[in-house]
Amino acid sequence: MAPARLWIPLVLLLLFLPFGEALAHAVAEGDKGYIQEITGVHILPFVYLGAKHMATGYDHLLFLFGVVFFLYRLKHVAIYVSLFALGHSTTMLLGVYFNIGINSYLIDAIIGLSVVYKALDNMGAYQRWFGFQPNTKAATLIFGLCHGFGLSSKILDYELSPDGLLPNLLAFNVGVEIGQLLALTAVLIAMGYWRRTVGFWKHAYTANVLMMTAGFMLVGFQLTGYFVA
Repeated sequence: MAPARLWIPLVLLLLFLPFGEALAHAVAEGDKGYIQEITGVHILPFVYLGAKHMATGYDHLLFLFGVVFFLYRLKHVAIYVSLFALGHSTTMLLGVYFNIGINSYLIDAIIGLSVVYKALDNMGAYQRWFGFQPNTKAATLIFGLCHGFGLSSKILDYELSPDGLLPNLLAFNVGVEIGQLLALTAVLIAMGYWRRTVGFWKHAYTANVLMMTAGFMLVGFQLTGYFVA
């Protein structure tokens, strides 16, 4: 039986793990049909779809969980989340608009590696192994770019109508940011409670080991899909 204080990181991690095709970058069948059939500008529906997509994007949220794990000030949270948003917004918009497609399995495997990277960073592995600390802000931006290609690759699969493409993409991106903020708020509330307990530092390392394991699981899942498909 896990210690009482360990249930918080376990629940947070389990919420992010893949439990079906409807999660991560996949789009629900009803939404998929809607996206493929409509033409013209549809701002509110695409805002909703973007928010829904991010709220179920466990790999994005798991990476953000790692990013904010040791951030205590809202100013620092805002800086890192803004860098991540800048990265994934840029490649998502440009990737779809200019039809730059990357195999979904491969880009999602890279996203899984971003989770592994951040977990190891939180565990202080790079300083112990290599004697230096990578630039965490640059890494957050770079992995944000990768996450954006994950979004764009899936959107391209559904062949959006060119009529109203740019406004719809911008609306979808606004929705993604709204969904990200809502999910991040929930994570920060849970983290704030956990940090006030005596077990936070005791179980922080274990939580990051679990996050690293989840990242490797995502990599294995996507690479298996790539070779099988």
